[in-house]
Amino acid sequence: MNSKIILMATTVSQFRPLTCAAAGATSTSVIFNARLVPQPPDLIKWVKREGGFVHKAVKIAQTEQSDGFGLVATEEIPKGSDIIVLPEHIPLKFGDSEADGESGAHSALVNLAQHVPEELWAMKLGLKLLQERAKKGSFWWPYISNLPETYSVPIFFPGEDIKNLQYAPLLYQVNKRCRFLLDFDKVLKYELQNLKLEDHPFEGQTVDASSLGWAMSAVSSRAFRLYGNKRPDGTHADVPMMLPLIDMCNHSFNPNAEIVQEQEATNGRTLVKVIAGTQIKQDDPLVLNYGNLNNDLFLLDYGFVVPSNPYDCVELKYDSALLDAASMAAAVTSPTFSSPATWQQQILSQLNLDGENSQLKVSLGGPELVEGRLLAALRVFLSNDKEAVEKTNLDILKSLSTEAPLGVLTEVAALRTIIALCVIALGHFPTKIMEDEALLKQNVSTSTELAVQFRIQKKSLIIDVMRDLTRRVKLLSSKESVSSQT
Repeated sequence: MNSKIILMATTVSQFRPLTCAAAGATSTSVIFNARLVPQPPDLIKWVKREGGFVHKAVKIAQTEQSDGFGLVATEEIPKGSDIIVLPEHIPLKFGDSEADGESGAHSALVNLAQHVPEELWAMKLGLKLLQERAKKGSFWWPYISNLPETYSVPIFFPGEDIKNLQYAPLLYQVNKRCRFLLDFDKVLKYELQNLKLEDHPFEGQTVDASSLGWAMSAVSSRAFRLYGNKRPDGTHADVPMMLPLIDMCNHSFNPNAEIVQEQEATNGRTLVKVIAGTQIKQDDPLVLNYGNLNNDLFLLDYGFVVPSNPYDCVELKYDSALLDAASMAAAVTSPTFSSPATWQQQILSQLNLDGENSQLKVSLGGPELVEGRLLAALRVFLSNDKEAVEKTNLDILKSLSTEAPLGVLTEVAALRTIIALCVIALGHFPTKIMEDEALLKQNVSTSTELAVQFRIQKKSLIIDVMRDLTRRVKLLSSKESVSSQT
């Protein structure tokens, strides 16, 4: 019996230059529909020819999401059906080409990969992608030639549109990636300058920051982290891999398909499958859940924004001066965030909001609405009853679903302080939603449109949090009023 693991989430030999155009240079979205070559090989036929399976109802079609292409069902596909099956030699993984062996080119690629930090794992596989793109007669050329020529991720935005994001945490990540690409460009030039042609991982071609960005974006927007070979302790290694054709399934939080890894009983080889998780109707797009991610990651890695994303959030820094200002703005008396008592400081340490290795990043939005650590800290600081606080379980203090664990007055004060934090957070955006929506009605570039859509979603999220908490305050206040009258 086959074991399954269900997870969320014709070659040409001409010279193929690795230099890439910046996506943000265009004023329309047409460029994002362009493939790497004007007329690439038929990807479905290639997968079948190489021993894979593709359901007869699957076709490649233009869509509104991502890079402009996706998979669509031309007829009904029953639930549980195999849609795509890839044998283990088709996925592209780092150092996976048998032809590389222990060659100088492979060794040089491994050496370059050691300069890539783990958090930018996509660049490591991106190096392999660039190697195969440069290689004459690459096994994966039919797949690579079908990849987008450009990507709509922020590292390719013009400087003005990076500023247009208006959100510091994402600006930090974008700038960090851009700096890495510029620095890594210098590393490559230094490491490759004296190599013989036969030892050059890119067959002597120049790789610059732009082509590195293309490769990293291709991987971050299309690769899957699946199970690889077993480790000595019996666990499976987590291996990023690019899955030809499968990676043309777009994203949905309500997917109709899912990825399965299955081991063949006859030979032990691993298959990667897409199976129908529901009955798929004719003309329905085939969609996977890329993960319960916020819009920062969707834009940073995939180049799109999900409207009304239930997992989106706004990051804040737990800062005593900011909380004092918010509580004063909310007319909460005697804020003490800047001068906690010893017992309050101990609880802050338990919440990892105080101490040498504390994590001061907190968030609003997402499934929790208010991050539990922030809520617990506010409840603790705004309560005058030390004994009641110490008797209450920390998990209860962190839960918004637990109504007023330290009393209605403390709860109202905490919620009003968070509402004031929302007002302060909104004030950090230099434009209002109405101004953003008016801008979108103009003929703006794709990158400007994405940046404005992103900041609209952040502001809308903050407003939604404010509305929800205001409703809770009104409900609590009415209950308190009734209670005091009885």
